[in-house]
Amino acid sequence: MNEPSADPETIRSRLRAEAERRGFGLFGVAPATEADGFGRFCDWLDRGFAGEMKYLHKYRDERRHPSAVVSEVRSVVMLGLEYAERGVRSAERGMEDTDSALRTPHSARVAKYAHGPDYHRFIWDKLNELSAWLMAEVPGSYSHGTCDSAPLLERDFARRAGLGWFGKNTMLIHKRRGSFFFLAGLLTSLELPTDPPHTASHCGTCTACLDACPTNAFPEPGVLDATKCISYLTIELRGAIPLALREPMGDWLFGCDVCQDVCPWNRGRSPSPSGGEGLGVRGWEGNPDLAALDSVELLGLSKREFERRFANTSILRTRRTGLLRNAAIVLGNTGDERALPALEKAMTDADSVIAEAATWATERIRVRKG
Repeated sequence: MNEPSADPETIRSRLRAEAERRGFGLFGVAPATEADGFGRFCDWLDRGFAGEMKYLHKYRDERRHPSAVVSEVRSVVMLGLEYAERGVRSAERGMEDTDSALRTPHSARVAKYAHGPDYHRFIWDKLNELSAWLMAEVPGSYSHGTCDSAPLLERDFARRAGLGWFGKNTMLIHKRRGSFFFLAGLLTSLELPTDPPHTASHCGTCTACLDACPTNAFPEPGVLDATKCISYLTIELRGAIPLALREPMGDWLFGCDVCQDVCPWNRGRSPSPSGGEGLGVRGWEGNPDLAALDSVELLGLSKREFERRFANTSILRTRRTGLLRNAAIVLGNTGDERALPALEKAMTDADSVIAEAATWATERIRVRKG
């Protein structure tokens, strides 16, 4: 092991090398001061755009400053781990071709970030290793890793750490790596050299993401109404999906990639030093079986079968109720009458949310059938 060094530049350099060795292709350091976007975040909550995500309201004030997570924090190290292959979607056509070979008449799409193991545990393990390394490297220091696990405005600190700008679709965009990456933070008591914040926006007059959103979830550039977002509808919403938003969901079963797929910055991305075209990060290889799932097959899953099949994946988050509800809506949108037997059986499901969605889909197909 290297001899401990009190030189902040040396510590930072070693930390970056350790982060890259663990697959983090993006690295930057921000000062641990009040989050720049805390006011915008509060305004967003007050406008009701968080929907049923009550936990965002519960820990609202804690997001003002990273000291709510680590009291002695001096620096916020922001990390990015890429997870998707380079985009092959045409912004002009508005269509995605990456998984066309996997599609069947009843197949439904899953957002790219869910094509592998649950990223939370995968990244937490890497952060714990990195935190332990840093505390051993600098005895007496303290660090704590977070990835969707603490009240930290991660995008704010990532921008401040120089990792990118906020696109009109609210995603953090890196000039060479696009936006298909997970964000993670390492809060440390060490005062490390910081990176210049990313102050420019490189979206220009482009509105591809806003124009392509199937549910018109962006009331204005840079603002997302989560209650209309397909990712929210298919994952976070626990009850029935509003009728007006069902048809625009198309064949999205879990999450949505539309606003990222059409983004010009996701075309021709350069590989990261860590080998992260994402699906190449060891331990997070994509599973083709998760890219497109058969909606008819899903309707037949019991609670136990659902939990066994999707154990250790992000899809488990939506629970059986949400996934089967979504599958029924996809079938209603695709309109294949061969799905009617499975839907009619689902109409009798003990879960009222699933039964209602199946009834809606059945009626929709029958009307089309004439």
